[in-house]
Amino acid sequence: MTVLVRKPAELRQACDDARALGHRVGLVPTMGALHEGHFSLIEEAKARAGFIVATIFVNPLQFAAGEDLERYPRMLESDLDGCQARGVDLVFAPERDAMYPPGFQTSVVVSRLSRPLEGEFRPTHFEGVTTVVAKLFNLVGPSVAVFGRKDYQQWKVLSTMVRDLHMPVEVVGCPIVRETDGLALSSRNRYLSIAERERALAIVAALREAHDAWERGERRGERLRALATERVERDVDRIDYVAAIDPESLLPAPESPTPSRLLIAVAAHLGGTRLIDNVVLGEDPRP
Repeated sequence: MTVLVRKPAELRQACDDARALGHRVGLVPTMGALHEGHFSLIEEAKARAGFIVATIFVNPLQFAAGEDLERYPRMLESDLDGCQARGVDLVFAPERDAMYPPGFQTSVVVSRLSRPLEGEFRPTHFEGVTTVVAKLFNLVGPSVAVFGRKDYQQWKVLSTMVRDLHMPVEVVGCPIVRETDGLALSSRNRYLSIAERERALAIVAALREAHDAWERGERRGERLRALATERVERDVDRIDYVAAIDPESLLPAPESPTPSRLLIAVAAHLGGTRLIDNVVLGEDPRP
């Protein structure tokens, strides 16, 4: 039976109680509107821990003015059903004031890794992410936390936060879950019209072109970026970025020595919907 709690103190107590019984705590932070990508994270957490917590909180701090905070899908009842079906022990779904009480003024910043890519186009985004996740880690305590690698930069930023602040949390990044046609699963996919959904496949097509070129021996980051850009720009309405960068530093990879891995990351708009996707060449399978 999945238990729903709303208060931070209830979450902390439940996790303390689970550890006292000898369980490792597995944490899956989400903003809700759960799909098979989220459920794959829950399964990974279950493989690593005995007491599973999913959090559902549309975090206002990570949305800038003009973004989709108000229309972000909120489906708590069906999310709870999905968690129940997959053996989640506890769902933490707080109200905003429970996470950010009056007078709240503290934030957590991972400075360098937050600047490129998403940081260039959403400069306040990662401060909101790291702040809320730091709060969740503080409430849950020693645990393993599972994140999807579709939000690759987020995974790296949070891993760095945990390392730098000596948090007692193991951060695990899981492979991207895709539709049968390759589109990365996202709660925002439900915004797309039928025509936009079809055009969104340009993003995964661009990643495939870069992957195929890598397999043929291309190692020049600028050339791989250009190939991906040329493909994605045919069908999307606007590109925020197409990057070919080092997967660890998130900086342009030097051409000498020849890189053994390269991250191709894309953020693009279709109508009023912004989608992101990525592939790590030299590591990930063809999308």
